[in-house]
Amino acid sequence: MNTAALTPRSGRILSTVVREYIHTGEPVASITVARRGLGVSSATVRSILSHLERQGFVRQPHTSAGRIPTDRGYRFYVDLLLESRRPARSARAVAERLRRETGGEPLLHDLLAQVSHLLSTESRHVGFALAAPGEDARLERIEFISLAAAKVLVVLVARGGQITQKVVEIGQPMSGEELRRAAEYLNRDFGGVPLNTVRMQVVARLMQERTLYDRLMARALEIASRTLEDSGGPRLFVEGAASLLDEASGGEDGGVTLGTLRALLELMEEKQRLVRLLTEYLDGPGLTVVIGAEHSDPQLQPFSLITSTYSDGRGTGSVGVIGPRRMRYSKAIAMVDGVAQALSRVLQAAS
Repeated sequence: MNTAALTPRSGRILSTVVREYIHTGEPVASITVARRGLGVSSATVRSILSHLERQGFVRQPHTSAGRIPTDRGYRFYVDLLLESRRPARSARAVAERLRRETGGEPLLHDLLAQVSHLLSTESRHVGFALAAPGEDARLERIEFISLAAAKVLVVLVARGGQITQKVVEIGQPMSGEELRRAAEYLNRDFGGVPLNTVRMQVVARLMQERTLYDRLMARALEIASRTLEDSGGPRLFVEGAASLLDEASGGEDGGVTLGTLRALLELMEEKQRLVRLLTEYLDGPGLTVVIGAEHSDPQLQPFSLITSTYSDGRGTGSVGVIGPRRMRYSKAIAMVDGVAQALSRVLQAAS
């Protein structure tokens, strides 16, 4: 934390610059800061802003312009918010809303989808919900549904409410009866087994002599193998990239350019890669704010991320938002914290 690097007066002036810039999106002039009731003259503000610029907290995009916060300036401001943060009061109301909008006895899949939607619509940023893998992620049942001559919709249901749907190309057509019997084979042999173990055992069986299995069982294993390629790891629900179009512009200065938005969209398409990045923030419980250059991945460095962990009583996941560095941190922090607490309430009450 860098709050100790500044005097109280410099800290108040820097916080004012950050708040003004978040509100207007325009460089903040010294006279604007002086008018905010800080008890200092414009000349004093100019002197302090020059000092803050030398320390790397603000920068001046043009010689005649005011100042805008750097990532270090945002960090100072966010650390102050975190120091004075109060327990989220909205958790109870959000928990009731989640129960109401997911039918009273929600499945994990439905809850996480609803949470990502809620965070996105309320913040107008990208909202996400990440479920960590757990021992309870065991196969409950698998179903094969014929879609076309050589396409099958695979519905995989795991205990704890995880539902995975995937369309698989099967090469040669199979009848509805064959698909039903193939699913019965898998449910009989793998029902109740952790998904990671199912995936490994399916692959091991496929590597054995095909003559050990009849044709139908071999086809069932092939379909299951292709379905389980992405199963068993953390599941990510993400929504709201389109909302960032309102923030996109040709410039930078803490906003979102069309180029950086395109990079984020590509990252969201590669869900497994985004999952790996987000799981870095699951190590410690509670709220985490990552700003700009603090991200390890260059594609996330134009953005800020606010995430908080939740618990279902057995494992830990995370929820959060990804948005421009010029985001309303106080609102976003309170929202993410409240939703994480609400999700913990709902899941632990249902377990």
